[in-house]
Amino acid sequence: MFINKKKFRKNICGIILFTTVLSFNIFRSSYVISKPAIISEDIKNFKTSNSSFITKAIKKTGDSVVTIDNQRYIKQRKFSRDSRIFLDPYFERFFGLQLPYQEQPKIEQSQGSGFIFDDGLVLTNAHVVANSDNLIVGLSNGKKLKGKVLGQDFFTDLAVIKLDGKGPWRKATLGDSSKIKVGDWAIAVGNPFGLENTVTLGIISNLKRNVSQLGIYDKKLELIQTDAAINPGNSGGPLLNSRGDVIGINTLIRSGPGAGLSFAIPINRAKEIAYELIKNGKVIHPMIGISLIDETSFEENKNSVKVGYVVPNSPAAKSGIQINDIILEVGKNKIENASDVISAISNNGVKKFIVISLKRGNKLIRLKVKPTDINNLSNR
Repeated sequence: MFINKKKFRKNICGIILFTTVLSFNIFRSSYVISKPAIISEDIKNFKTSNSSFITKAIKKTGDSVVTIDNQRYIKQRKFSRDSRIFLDPYFERFFGLQLPYQEQPKIEQSQGSGFIFDDGLVLTNAHVVANSDNLIVGLSNGKKLKGKVLGQDFFTDLAVIKLDGKGPWRKATLGDSSKIKVGDWAIAVGNPFGLENTVTLGIISNLKRNVSQLGIYDKKLELIQTDAAINPGNSGGPLLNSRGDVIGINTLIRSGPGAGLSFAIPINRAKEIAYELIKNGKVIHPMIGISLIDETSFEENKNSVKVGYVVPNSPAAKSGIQINDIILEVGKNKIENASDVISAISNNGVKKFIVISLKRGNKLIRLKVKPTDINNLSNR
């Protein structure tokens, strides 16, 4: 076979040139990929992708959580120096006590949690600051400040504290509790048993849990139910969603049989109460003076709301509402449960009448009632 030497040399040169270019490109690409800036970016993304949503949520809001020490001064009993047991020095030596022969004040302390929601303002539970003589608020950076109660509302168990100090303040991001759903993540943050910055995780188990279902009749609350562990000292701390926004305020736990349930005040309701406390120092709760019973008819497969008790001399009593009346409508709102009645009366306020439609036996009755503040009912 005849081979053209000139053409062969040309082909060999082409192959060598192609191989050289290919090698150069491979080397060049390898060099570009291994540039330090690209590596650091990859590591950064890798680290970010491995941070849990809990870590991010706590980083966002955790620094706003505070510890609240409530000090109350209680007078001790006055003991007589003539008491035989106290005259015996053996008892003093044995128990290592200086027996209080004179009446002396005693400091009783309790602890709870809260969070900064505005400049120098802390939101917490009313029972955390109840009967306080001295409030000490511990910030996440270890600093301690004096606090003053601006206002507290017993019926919703909420209070606002003003901090005695200057910022900058690490404020919590307030979410929207109307957007949460059963099954959403719930992160509880607080200081249970004095252990600071404790975090527990659970899910939203129920929405609009009426406190009357828990056997509590002196509060005016619809609560978020969660299985995130809440313990003494957690009260007043925030309940967060997966993004780190505050969706509730931890307030109650279920103890005894069936324990493991925790409850929080929805943040939307808490915001309303907080800003009313800031503005007026108190909250007006429109009431007409009745207790309500939810009843279910299994035959008709529907609910009804019955009047269980009427407070004497209350707006309800004066308008003619009676025990066992079935409430059908309040204003333009059709009634399916007791919460509907409370909500309609609250939205009406205390300055104007509202029409309530009732069923009494086989009769349909319409009555005009003017609600009053619940504090006026308790003073009657």
